[in-house]
Amino acid sequence: MTNKFYDRLAGKIAVVTGASGGIGRAVAVSFAKEGAKVVATARSNTAGLKETQSLAPRGSIEVKQANVTVAAEVESLIAFAEERFGRLDILVNNAGVIRVGQIPDTSEADWDEIMLTNLKGTFLGLKYGIPAMKRAGGGSIINVSSIAGVVGQATLAAYSASKGGISMLTKATAMDHVRDKIRINALCPGLIETPMTQPYIEHAGSKDALLEMMGSWMHPMGMGNVDQIAAGALFLASDEASYVTGSLMIIDGGYTAQ
Repeated sequence: MTNKFYDRLAGKIAVVTGASGGIGRAVAVSFAKEGAKVVATARSNTAGLKETQSLAPRGSIEVKQANVTVAAEVESLIAFAEERFGRLDILVNNAGVIRVGQIPDTSEADWDEIMLTNLKGTFLGLKYGIPAMKRAGGGSIINVSSIAGVVGQATLAAYSASKGGISMLTKATAMDHVRDKIRINALCPGLIETPMTQPYIEHAGSKDALLEMMGSWMHPMGMGNVDQIAAGALFLASDEASYVTGSLMIIDGGYTAQ
């Protein structure tokens, strides 16, 4: 029986940042398995990028180092995709960092790192990705925000500020580029098992213990996985989402429903 979802991105060219593991890896591999040619990038984890590449069909993922906080490197990344494959159809601004703490306990260095990576990194992706998509006649941009960019969460003020910025940047740029046939949306994951959350799981002793510490009632469906987020990205990247722009897709197992 033919899978009606096979090759949903056939012939598409995508760039995925923060693709050396976690959500970025799952998105890059998912896109490649659905027919896209993908440029997977990370700041320094080349071994992780190679592993991402190994999980996808042969020849479907190219890897390139790029620091999303540096304009010249993001510009070069987008140019690489265009030069290698002829255009850019999909961009996933996923690279991000998290630091836990209330504002009085947040160092200026941590604040700057969060804003540079999460918010400026997304801004630079948009800055150089949008002109490339204009040249291609349109495309889909997916920014990775968070439920922390939708509702307030204790001890995550700086992170929430950056993700809230991404959420509103998504909405504003979506309105700016409707007529350019560029759709711009954001994913807002809940608590997902990734390398970013692994230290917190280990500190708690287990996933169940972490959920209990955070208030198990807040997570009706427990902890999510990266494939569930990649499925959302795949939808937003595909032509099935042709009437979706400026949206925040919340994938949180019911967290924000309460």
